[in-house]
Amino acid sequence: MTLAATDLRYTVPPAQVYPRTSVRLGEQGTVLVRLVVDAQGLPTQVSVHKSSGHARLDEQALQALRAARFAPYTRNGQALPWTAIAPLEYSLE
Repeated sequence: MTLAATDLRYTVPPAQVYPRTSVRLGEQGTVLVRLVVDAQGLPTQVSVHKSSGHARLDEQALQALRAARFAPYTRNGQALPWTAIAPLEYSLE
């Protein structure tokens, strides 16, 4: 089952921490992260689908989504595993 990014329901949202070196260097961008989430809402696979162009931001996005938790996706009352592409934006504005 593939979910749209707009359908993601976090019980523990990703803790986006802007890396200090990235702030100092003015690095910005959006990381698209591919998630595989089990029926209990735990990420089992997290990988970069599309890079921000900055390794520090990409790695922070992966860490944030590994620690995130999701509401289970259910169909007919049964929780199912799912995949999605989740965007994490890093902007200095």
